[in-house]
Amino acid sequence: MKRSLAVTAESPQYLTTEEVAERYRTAPGTVRYWKHIGYIPGAMKRGRRTLYPVAVLDAWDAEQTGGAAA
Repeated sequence: MKRSLAVTAESPQYLTTEEVAERYRTAPGTVRYWKHIGYIPGAMKRGRRTLYPVAVLDAWDAEQTGGAAA
């Protein structure tokens, strides 16, 4: 069963690289490249994992779309 990344009360605060890739319909390698070149904001390391705050990604989406909800 595929899980939805829609924002709900039960949504996680952070997404993994794989979840971000699913959100933007791209490969995890592309997300890692975006992080490397500074294109995608908010990446933080927690142990071996790179996590992305959902609130930062939502704000980035709004900025990229001129304020419209993504």
